[in-house]
Amino acid sequence: MNIPFAVRKIGHAVIFASDLERSKRFYIDVLGFKVSDTYDGSMMPGGMIFLRCNADHHCLALVGGGSEQQDKSLHHLAFEVASLDDVFHARDHLVKHGAKITYQGRRRAGCQVSVEFLDPDGHHLELYWGVDQIGADDRSRPWDEWRQTATLEDAVKNAPRGQDTTLHDAALRARIEGGTDRS
Repeated sequence: MNIPFAVRKIGHAVIFASDLERSKRFYIDVLGFKVSDTYDGSMMPGGMIFLRCNADHHCLALVGGGSEQQDKSLHHLAFEVASLDDVFHARDHLVKHGAKITYQGRRRAGCQVSVEFLDPDGHHLELYWGVDQIGADDRSRPWDEWRQTATLEDAVKNAPRGQDTTLHDAALRARIEGGTDRS
């Protein structure tokens, strides 16, 4: 089968936590993770904590306020692709194969460009590119530089400082410049 993109690695997991503060303390104090960003309840019901164990903005995120059933379950799993072009190719490929797209564009913290979708069993998955890297200063991108968008096309047009959203595939560039959205 000709798949027009390649998954490079499992990028991050997002899990529900019955007690967000207790879980945060465990991942920091017992496993050595560092906090990159947090969302309060107005940004994500129950709040959210983004944790890292390397230079990626997050490799794990915790979502608070889960139901008893959710307390020990996966929110979503994310896979990194090699390029921004790959995210567009992945979206087109997923649509062609009938996958239900649940989100596309750029989220806030981490600023990655992604397409989110459901697998046949209803698991939430994400293919992404361009997650922020945390530098030697140990600081993440300030919230006022986040550029959340609701389409991949808008993610290209409204990039945060330092994120190169140049598409290398001429056909993709023409679609965006011509305003043709295949979502």
